[in-house]
Amino acid sequence: MNNMANGAGKFLGGLLIGGTIGAAVGLLFAPRSGKETRQILRKSADDLPKIAEEIGSNVQYQADRFTETAQRTIDDAMQRLQEAIAVGQEASTKLRQELDYSVSPAQPNLRDATQEDED
Repeated sequence: MNNMANGAGKFLGGLLIGGTIGAAVGLLFAPRSGKETRQILRKSADDLPKIAEEIGSNVQYQADRFTETAQRTIDDAMQRLQEAIAVGQEASTKLRQELDYSVSPAQPNLRDATQEDED
């Protein structure tokens, strides 16, 4: 879970930094006056905290969604496991009862019947 959120955060952070560097280089080589370029850079720098906050919120949202999905998957698996254990216990109890019935002393003993025939 954490690796996925961490990877997304690194990707988005790299995207932000790369985009910022690319924009700055583009502005420096653009055919504008120094004053215009500085104004554009200042505006871009002012917008960076907002952009970073939005990216951080998005990464957190995606991590939360992933965590919720993983928790539901774990809960579903636990439910299926508990049901399987209950079915196994029921089958085991039924088999034990069948075995107890087939070996019960209520059936006549063959040795006793043979001895009575000999007498």
